[in-house]
Amino acid sequence: MKDVVSITLENEMDLILAHKRTMKVAEKIGLTTATQTVFATAVSEVARIVIEHTHLGVLKVGIGGENPRYSLSASIVFESITDLSRNHEGFFYAQKLVPEFSFNIAQGKCIIELATGLPRSLKVDQTKIRSLQDFFKSEPPINAYEEIKNRNNYLSKVTNEQEMEIRQEKLINEKKSEFISIASHEIKTPITVIKAYTQMLQKLKFKCDPKVIPILDKLDQQTTKLSTLVQQLMDVSQIENGSLVYSMKKLNIHEFLTDVVAMLSHVHSNYHIKLELAEPHFVHADRLRLEQVLTNLLGNAAKYSPIDTQITVSYQVMDHELVIAIKDQGQGMEKDSLEAIFQKFYRNAEVEATHPGLGMGLYITSKIVVDHGGKIWAESQRNIGSIFYVSLPLVVD
Repeated sequence: MKDVVSITLENEMDLILAHKRTMKVAEKIGLTTATQTVFATAVSEVARIVIEHTHLGVLKVGIGGENPRYSLSASIVFESITDLSRNHEGFFYAQKLVPEFSFNIAQGKCIIELATGLPRSLKVDQTKIRSLQDFFKSEPPINAYEEIKNRNNYLSKVTNEQEMEIRQEKLINEKKSEFISIASHEIKTPITVIKAYTQMLQKLKFKCDPKVIPILDKLDQQTTKLSTLVQQLMDVSQIENGSLVYSMKKLNIHEFLTDVVAMLSHVHSNYHIKLELAEPHFVHADRLRLEQVLTNLLGNAAKYSPIDTQITVSYQVMDHELVIAIKDQGQGMEKDSLEAIFQKFYRNAEVEATHPGLGMGLYITSKIVVDHGGKIWAESQRNIGSIFYVSLPLVVD
């Protein structure tokens, strides 16, 4: 059947709609008023019985058959109901009104079909059927009820499409996270081996040709970068899967910052890292993960600052929160970048060409801080520098 109109059967108002729409289709085909009325009445009778048993029926009216034996047809499809069959008394009247009536059950659905033959004199063909379909696509609502119904159907369709897109996007993200996790794990082992052999060669560099020594140093540096990248990918995957594990302990922030800054001062020896200590305070934290936070923030400060400039690490207590500040004298950022820097894979267009990276460090950093019950934010001025703040809840003795 070539569908012309479709109506969901939800309540008694749809009976009026079904009758009027069926009459209109029959009229546009060119059937007599008597035939229009008889067929529309039969369709309405079946629709009434269906609505009494369920509100999930769908009526479709169109042209069935093939050239030259076309028919005006209607089908009503609904969920299979045990006490409904062809012999239901409500269908007797409809069966008397139309020459063709069928009742079938397939795949848990009841399908009722009605049809009456169309005279050849009406000259129905594919062109006329398409014209009929186009007419009803642009036909305005019969009444206010149909207008509201059409609007609700449209909104429901849009909602369903959006839900499908969300489910599909979620599935893709899950597959992507799974791939990243597996790939990162597999890549990590050969990188570790390469790193170990490189360090072994560096210990033997006094036996090597002097030209080889800088090559070994560069190999070690690049292997370290690759190892860091793989670890970041693994962290992102764990964050997305909710499987990032923490070992929370009471941590003396005074001692912690002293140790971490001393270590990172050797790593970033071309910068003056100044530590400003206050009174000893304690927080609950995973030491290794918090060290990762400081390493990322100090690394970023060095990455975007001129060599031989100062980076200051300090902390203070504000409203029962310990606030750590990392201040640099770098190139700074615009406001729009400040609002996006903690997003996954965000990269400022101005620095993409000059500073390599995938935009994962600050995303991972922010997730670790939030998982510690804290907050992270930044302030920045172009060509003056940036300050990154990390607040953590204080341990109250």
